Amino acid sequence: MGLVKNLSIAILSTGFIVAAATEAKSLTLTYERSIGSPGFGPGQLFVPQGIAVDASGNTLISNGRGLNPDGSFNPDIGNKVEVFDPQGNYIGAIGEGGKGPGQFDEPSALEIDPDTGNLYVGDVFNNRVNVYDPQGNFINSFGSFAGLIPGRAFFGPSGVTFDKAGNVYVGDFSGDKINKYTKDGELIGSIGSSGTEPGQFQGPAGLRISPVSGNFFVSDQFNNRVQVLDPEGNPILTFGKQGTGPGEFNQPIGLEVDEFENIYVADSINSRVQVFDKNGNFLTAFGSAVAAPPPQLGEPPFGNPLDLSPGKFNWTAGTSYKDDKLYVGDFFQGRVQVLNIDRTAVPEPSSVLSLAFLGIGAAATLRKRQQKSVIDLTSDRDRTAV
Repeated sequence: MGLVKNLSIAILSTGFIVAAATEAKSLTLTYERSIGSPGFGPGQLFVPQGIAVDASGNTLISNGRGLNPDGSFNPDIGNKVEVFDPQGNYIGAIGEGGKGPGQFDEPSALEIDPDTGNLYVGDVFNNRVNVYDPQGNFINSFGSFAGLIPGRAFFGPSGVTFDKAGNVYVGDFSGDKINKYTKDGELIGSIGSSGTEPGQFQGPAGLRISPVSGNFFVSDQFNNRVQVLDPEGNPILTFGKQGTGPGEFNQPIGLEVDEFENIYVADSINSRVQVFDKNGNFLTAFGSAVAAPPPQLGEPPFGNPLDLSPGKFNWTAGTSYKDDKLYVGDFFQGRVQVLNIDRTAVPEPSSVLSLAFLGIGAAATLRKRQQKSVIDLTSDRDRTAV
């Protein structure tokens, strides 16, 4: 978890030679509490795909698509944004199931406009984004997104994020691109195309713009990697590959970036969260898979049996970051787990030396063979700088 920074040797004018290193950082995630419970009643959740936390500390969670036993759409089950107060108590919902204005047929990713407080929510089967004011009143809908691709279980609008100019970016999951809109929903550009090269996507899922650099951070779900692009959409860095080891992914979905540009990734099928620094170096992971497999198509959207122990997931999905807390959807267990983020400065290893040449009466001899230092930087994942 610790990341040791560059070692520097300074030769001082007083005749001292000092070997010093910048502080290392350690980052850990710990379970705090859960929000919601599995089920179909008020305040209960199933397949939570999107999470946002508003300025008052309320948590807004997209609740899944209600279906009848024959698989047909049931507007009276789910299809809302459920709202919980800062203590996790259920206080109401935004929207309802249906095809009309302000209604949902599977709400997905959502985000709050930092300027206006308006809520933008992906509406999958209605193929649009719905916008609501801070009181939950419907404003308008916009957008059009690609349909289902064989082999993919999801389509339509995915991640939602805002830049400092107030433009809104929405992932087009099956279109393998990121669309750029004005706040009112006018399409003004797009980023990316379909493929496996840097800057191309196969299912852009999680999407965030860094509050520090303005760079885009994207979880590229079916390429099993994370991509970093500059504010103009040019690829800078990709990291990750398919697998179960540190820095490897099995269909990453949710993604968050903090004020230090640490990257938090919901590694969905591996049922965990992985954390990386801004250069793609692995820092830590949290969570493990339950014993139950995910439900099959046509089954109730919960694992059987449930395991609601802290840190146990049946797929990780939607995420949100606010005030040193990470909110993670427990996809097939009908809840959101809230994790504390602890960043701690730690001392450098004892192998870092401080050496000094003293004045008259003292002497020291430094030989390279006595001072040989080996730094072995290894990685069991792909990381490509472009």
